Amino acid sequence: MKKFWKNVLVFSVLAVTVPLIVLLLIRLTPKPPVGEMEHARQTLSKAVTSKADTYSKKLFNQAKVNYDSAMVNWQRENKKFIYLRDYEKVIMFAELSAKKAGQATENSISSTSNLKIKLKQEIGLLNNLVSEIDALFTTYPLSAEIRNRISKGKMILEEAQIAYEKGQYIQANRKTTDSEYLLTSSYENASANLKNYFKSYTVWKKWADKTINESKKNSDYSIIIDKFSRKFFIYQAGSKKYEFEAELGKNWVGDKRVKGDLATPEGMYKITKKIDRNRTKYYKALLLDYPNEEDKEKFRSEIALGSLPRTAKIGGLIEIHGDGGKGVDWTEGCVALTDKEMDVVFRIAKVGTPVTIVGSMVDLENVMSR
Repeated sequence: MKKFWKNVLVFSVLAVTVPLIVLLLIRLTPKPPVGEMEHARQTLSKAVTSKADTYSKKLFNQAKVNYDSAMVNWQRENKKFIYLRDYEKVIMFAELSAKKAGQATENSISSTSNLKIKLKQEIGLLNNLVSEIDALFTTYPLSAEIRNRISKGKMILEEAQIAYEKGQYIQANRKTTDSEYLLTSSYENASANLKNYFKSYTVWKKWADKTINESKKNSDYSIIIDKFSRKFFIYQAGSKKYEFEAELGKNWVGDKRVKGDLATPEGMYKITKKIDRNRTKYYKALLLDYPNEEDKEKFRSEIALGSLPRTAKIGGLIEIHGDGGKGVDWTEGCVALTDKEMDVVFRIAKVGTPVTIVGSMVDLENVMSR
């Protein structure tokens, strides 16, 4: 009986002690940092979604390094005896990772937003620049190099817009920068050329005013051709009666200097001959008195100064003729109209009708502001 109660006592002690020991062992078991690691992983994932690996690369990389350090330390601790494990460093690196990833996300969203706004403004400005280039220089005889740079700049700008619309802002920014360089430098070069050309504006205005005044004084017809605007004006008694689109020589900028330079001359001329249809390959034609005495004097002066070789020839046979309407400058120096427009000009023109050819009837400031 004594033994029985002894066993009962032992059993009772064990019944109380064992659970306490188990509970104590459970409490002493280091808790794996599952929650901290999961939080760090989710925060990193959110950073990737916000493209922090692109727009906040430094902070994102720090977050990733801290997460990797947490994983390495966790794996190292898991190799130890369970009661000797210490997850303090794991938790520290996981928390640092989450903090850096959160900062990277915020920074990325801010950077992306700012870059998006910046790109929208820059693309808008470049599109305005393209419009200005097109308005001023589409038909202006630029060098092949400048024309190619403009074309390339436009193409890259289109690529930048596509990248922008896809949210690829880094790529869009790079392409915008390349496009800006090509378009801006080309515009500056072309504008310098244009400004140099318009140095003759005061002379052109003098010729045009004189031609209009003579038309008014004589109550007769006169013709003014504005090369830059590609306009063919017919005045009657000082008032503009007709306005047509003109097509010029391929190399129309500047005055004609020599035979074969494909330039349309500038100056005050007169019609010397009317050539009816079937007597010219250009439907109908009006021959001008180019070169006049002023042209000849200028040509002789350039020969004397050595700016033209002595073998150069001054050229001639400058006409107003039909077969126009091509939409490009294609003549060898003449002025082309459509056949229908040529019928109008041919009907009212006569031998002696003034024909004044100027670079522009509008000054450069007004040309640039249009």
